Amino acid sequence: MAEYTLVAESGRTTGSAASRRLRASGRIPAVVYGHGLEARSVSVDARELRHALSGEAGLNQLLSLKIGSDTELAVARSLQRHPVRHTVVHIDFQVVCRDEVILADVPIVLVGEAKAVEQEKGIIEQQLTALTVRATPGLIPGHIEVDISGLTVGEGIRVGDISLPRGVSTDVGPDEVVAMGIVTRAMEEVAPEGEAEAEGAEAASAAGEGGAEPEGAAGRESEEG
Repeated sequence: MAEYTLVAESGRTTGSAASRRLRASGRIPAVVYGHGLEARSVSVDARELRHALSGEAGLNQLLSLKIGSDTELAVARSLQRHPVRHTVVHIDFQVVCRDEVILADVPIVLVGEAKAVEQEKGIIEQQLTALTVRATPGLIPGHIEVDISGLTVGEGIRVGDISLPRGVSTDVGPDEVVAMGIVTRAMEEVAPEGEAEAEGAEAASAAGEGGAEPEGAAGRESEEG
């Protein structure tokens, strides 16, 4: 994985008011920690950060973080967003080594068309959107593709069915469901409702026919009496 150089400025003033002023100026407050280093309060340019994390590797982009005369290999952690605007308001950077195994959440992307599910008027329910993996920083994939072409209604793809890249592993249980072909309750109720209407019409017709016979029979009994 190619590294992205990101410049961080140290010595920022901490606190809510200072952070708001920093964000208003186009910078994002951040903290750098890891490998025995004392946590450092820094800031990064908002636009540069967006560029760094919008590539193929996404949030798992390997960063060459320049802080003054120091350069640290780092990855993004604990990214916080504004609840309404969804812009980044704070981010942590974890210093890593190239040969150490770290944990990372990798997005799961479903590919292919589950035609068998479509024919049954079903849908694909994705129950796992990201997979926590173990790998050295340079081997962490930007995403994991899962082919759903062979799915049928009632069947699922599990973590154990995923082929992970070489050097990448996961502690997530193999039976954890990633995606499943299902028929929603609304779709299941369409047919019974139609049948119920038909049955109701038949019952009403039968009741109308059956109701006339007792009246005729009663009339005959009265006349015979």
